[in-house]
Amino acid sequence: MAAKSDGAAAAASPAPEGAAGGARGSAGARGEAAAAEGPEVAGPGGSAPRYGLRDCCWVLCALLVFFSDGATDLWLAASYYLQGQRIFFGLTLLFVLLPSLVVQLLSFRWFVYDYTEPAGTLGPAVSTKDSGTGGLSVSTKDSATAFLAKEGGSELGSRPPAPSSASAHRRRCCRFCVWLLQTLVHLLQLGQVWRYLRTMYLGLQSRWRGERLRRHFYWRMLFESADVSMLRLLETFLRSAPQLVLQLSLLVHRGGRPDLLPALSTSASLVSLAWTLASYQKVLRDSRDDKRPLSYKGAVAQVLWHLFTIAARGLAFALFASVYRLYFGIFVVAHWCVMTFWVIQGETDFCMSKWEEIIYNMVVGIIYIFCWFNVKEGRSRRRMTLYYGIVLLENAALTGFWYASRNFSADLHSLILVCVVASSFALGIFFMCVYYCLLHPNGPMLGPQAPGCICPETPEPRGPPADAVTSPPRSLPRTTGAERDGVSVGGERAGTPTPPVFQVRPGLPPTPVARALRTEGPVIRIDLPRKKYPAWDAHFIDRRLRKTILALEYSSPVTPRLQYRSMGTSQELLEYETTV
Repeated sequence: MAAKSDGAAAAASPAPEGAAGGARGSAGARGEAAAAEGPEVAGPGGSAPRYGLRDCCWVLCALLVFFSDGATDLWLAASYYLQGQRIFFGLTLLFVLLPSLVVQLLSFRWFVYDYTEPAGTLGPAVSTKDSGTGGLSVSTKDSATAFLAKEGGSELGSRPPAPSSASAHRRRCCRFCVWLLQTLVHLLQLGQVWRYLRTMYLGLQSRWRGERLRRHFYWRMLFESADVSMLRLLETFLRSAPQLVLQLSLLVHRGGRPDLLPALSTSASLVSLAWTLASYQKVLRDSRDDKRPLSYKGAVAQVLWHLFTIAARGLAFALFASVYRLYFGIFVVAHWCVMTFWVIQGETDFCMSKWEEIIYNMVVGIIYIFCWFNVKEGRSRRRMTLYYGIVLLENAALTGFWYASRNFSADLHSLILVCVVASSFALGIFFMCVYYCLLHPNGPMLGPQAPGCICPETPEPRGPPADAVTSPPRSLPRTTGAERDGVSVGGERAGTPTPPVFQVRPGLPPTPVARALRTEGPVIRIDLPRKKYPAWDAHFIDRRLRKTILALEYSSPVTPRLQYRSMGTSQELLEYETTV
C-alpha cells in the first residue's frame, strides 16, 4: 500500500529548508523543483582553498616550460635556415606556427564569446522569468536551465541600476582598450601567456581579499586554469609531439655526437609534454569537488612517469623512422585509427555536442600515440595494463626492426640506444607505480588505503544517489509476529513506541563528497546531469552556461552554490512501507 507524499518532504535534497527546496509543507511547483535536485558542486559557493606559494610557483614553472619549448624550436629553425637546410627549417617552423595559430584562434574565440556582454548584466544569452517557486528561474539558449533560490526574502538575480552617461562612456573606453589589448596579445601568439598571468593574478586576489571575494576570485581562477590547461594540451600534442619525433629522427640519422640545439629542442619538447599532462590532471581534479585534489608530489610523480614513457616512445619512433619513413607513417596512422575507435567505443561524455565529442576523441587518439590518457570513469587498471602492454610490444618491434636494419651490429652506439629505450620505459612504469601505490589522491594502494572521498562533518539525510533509479516495491514485506508484539529481531523487546502505519523508508547513506559543502545561501540549479569524472563539469566547458552562472553570481549579494539535475527518481517513485 502506498501513500502520496508531500513534495518537499520526500525530495532527496542536500539543501536546507528555505534555501533550496522551500518549507517542508509546500507542494506543487516547489516540490517539483526540490525533486529535481541532484549532486551539489562546490563551485563558487564551496569552501575555496587558499591560493598558496606552491600554486604560484607551479604557474611560473608552466610559463618557463612554455617559453623554453617555443624559444628552442624557433632557435633551431633559425639555425637550420642559416645552414641552408630549408626542408628541416620548413618542417620545424611548421610544427611551431600551425599549432600556435590554431590555439590562438580558439583562445580568441573564447575571449570574444566571454566578453561580448558585460559579466555583471544578464545579456541576450540569459532570460529571466518568475518561476512561482519563490525564486528566480534563469535559462541559457540550448544549453541548460539554472534556478536561483532566494533566501531571507531578498530577491537575487535582480538587474543592476542603469549606469549614467559618464560611466557608460568610461565603460565603453575600457572595453575598447581590453579588446585592443587582447587582439594584440593573440596576434603576438601570447594568448596562453596572458591566461597564465591572469590565473596567477586571480589566485593572488583570492588570497588577499575577504571571504566573499576570496571564493569569487578562486572560482574564476579555476575557470582560467581550466581554459589554459585545455589549450596547452591541444597545442602540446600538435606541436611538441611531432617536433620530438622529428628532431630525434634527425639526431639518430646523423649519428655521432648530437648537436646542442637539437638536443635542447628535444628535451624542451619532452618536458613540455610531460608537464602539460600532469598539469591538466591536477587542474581537472582541483575543479571537481567529488574528487580529492592532486598533491604536488603526485603531480611531480606524474611528470616523471610521462617523461620517461614518452621518451622511450619517441626514441623508438625516431629509430624506426630514420630507416623506414613510409612504413612509419603507415604505422602512426593505423595506431591512431585503432586508438580513436577504442575511445569512441568507450562512449565518452566530455563535450556538449556530438560533433565536438568526435573531434575530442580524434585528439585523444593523437595523445594515445604517445602516452596513456584516461577518458573513462571507473577503475582504469585493466585498460592501462592493456595499453602499456601494446606500447611495450610496439616499442620492442620498432626498435628491433631498426636494429635488424643495421645487421644486428654490436657497435656501442646502437646498443646504447636500445638500452635507453628499454630503461626509459622501465623507469616510466616505475614512477607510474610510485604514483598509484604511494601518491594517488585516494590514498596509497599498498597499506591502509584512505577512502576515495571525505564525507561532510554534518551530513544531512539524502535520498537515492544521483544516478540510481528506483521503483515502487512490487510487494510489501510481511510483518512478523515478533514485530507485532514489539520484540526486535534479536529477541529483545523494543523500548520505542510502535511506529506509525505509514512510514517513509530511510534513504541511503549520504553520498560522500571530497570537500565539505556549504548548506546555506542561494542555490543555482543546473538543468543538466552532472558529467562523471574524468570529464569536466558542464559549467567549465559550456561557455554559455558559465556566462549565465557568472551573471547570477555578480547580481547575487551572497555567493551561490551549484547543483546539477538528479538522475534519480521523482517524488512519486519513493518507496513506502506499512505494518498493516
